[in-house]
Amino acid sequence: MADREDRAEHEERDGHRGATLGIDIGTSSTKGVLVGPDGTILRTASREHAVDRPHPGHVEMDAQLWWAEFTGIARELIESAQVPVTAVGVSGMGPCVLLTDEDGTPVRPAILYGVDSRAEAEIEELTTLFGEQEILARSGCVLSSQAAGPKVRWVARHEPETFARASRLFMPSSYLAFRLTGQYVLDHASASMATPLYDTAALDWHRPWAEVVAPGLELPPLQWSGEVAGTVSAQAARAIPGLAEGTPVITGTVDAWAEAISVGATAPGDVMLMYGTTTFLVAITDAPAPSRSMWVTSGTTPGTFTLSGGMASSGAITGWMRELTGNADFSTLVQEAEASGVGANGLLMLPYFAGERSPMHDPSARGVIAGLTLSHTRGDLYRAALEAAAFGVRHHVEALREAGVRIERMVAVGGGTQNELWPRIVSDVTGLQQEVPRRTVGASYGTSMLAAQVAHGTDTTSWNGIDHVCTPDAAAAAQYDELYRLYRDLYPATREITHALAARQHSA
Repeated sequence: MADREDRAEHEERDGHRGATLGIDIGTSSTKGVLVGPDGTILRTASREHAVDRPHPGHVEMDAQLWWAEFTGIARELIESAQVPVTAVGVSGMGPCVLLTDEDGTPVRPAILYGVDSRAEAEIEELTTLFGEQEILARSGCVLSSQAAGPKVRWVARHEPETFARASRLFMPSSYLAFRLTGQYVLDHASASMATPLYDTAALDWHRPWAEVVAPGLELPPLQWSGEVAGTVSAQAARAIPGLAEGTPVITGTVDAWAEAISVGATAPGDVMLMYGTTTFLVAITDAPAPSRSMWVTSGTTPGTFTLSGGMASSGAITGWMRELTGNADFSTLVQEAEASGVGANGLLMLPYFAGERSPMHDPSARGVIAGLTLSHTRGDLYRAALEAAAFGVRHHVEALREAGVRIERMVAVGGGTQNELWPRIVSDVTGLQQEVPRRTVGASYGTSMLAAQVAHGTDTTSWNGIDHVCTPDAAAAAQYDELYRLYRDLYPATREITHALAARQHSA
């Protein structure tokens, strides 16, 4: 509402100074935003899309779609606002593996991040080859389905003819930067997710391991997320009328890291909690915090690092449940879940509907709904799904603390913050206060901030103030403490059965 109210006031004043364009390639949609020099959102646009699942455990996307949606959104925003674009910001889901030839033409669809679990054998092989302790010491984390390196190895092994045509490694943000500028670069944060190819302490590729995992690939030069990758080429300017040749384009980063920037979670002690199709946490540290259950990466700026974790599904479960029960409005489902009350009338759910990434790293985990009776309602099920995601967040918070990370401030972002129930449940379950910013647009807004810093030298710290604070309720927290213990017990109690069922699903 605030953005709509102040847009007209700012457009005329800021139009002559131009705007920054930020676009993010997400799992289920591409989102773009045009932002004035004071942080005012002038225009937004989005395009929905779906992933491809050609085989069980395989999750892919056509990179040509990324460019098509980028150009479509950019044209829409520029044409509707009639404001010159002074810089472009890019981000995208990750870590992904997009292999291209030397001209940047994809040789196969991109393999997505930890939701794609195809490389289990390669993870085991590389762990044995290099040594788990050595990988932990160099990369800060062990190999898992989140790591990009084993997926490169998978292509080399299972699609040798395709791999023979591959010369370069991209992720969504670097692919967009390449299509815009012709420059082949990657940000440090993204590169450090290509475990075990990157040395976190040295802040550079580890060439001896890269030659084993990705033989023959030309790894990109590394930059920081807010550095200029290059400028808009004549070819890109022709594809996007109104975007001038020579406009600077930042290097960009992975979406969750851009989301953290969008809400000011950039200092050691800050934690960004992203509510979306999956739930993701990024904790900012001033030194690597090695962990066997979470992911250590370089930060987006020199001198910072992160420890992060992500669930394989959270908001995706609520969408699935909505479709399964008649496509009711989300507002109706939230009201029904509110009426259900703490504990969902005795239901307990494991949210591992797509396996689980951190902190368990179990691609064969499966969703469980325990305690069902004929008297349970749709609202009870929806509440149980929200509570399951909250229990998953608490599991991650405990893993962060076990790694020695201090949590001084948690900032929430993403579509799940648009209603108060889900963040309130998370605060009650974790015992942590959450700050909810005025603008929760997400990664595209974060990249527009970085672009504004490049174009204008703008101090963007005042762009996105706090709208409200979500504080835990002591009575609810006490009930959730008991339910959380049951939640943690339910996974090992059902693991053997769900693994057997997962094996049947794979064979089918």
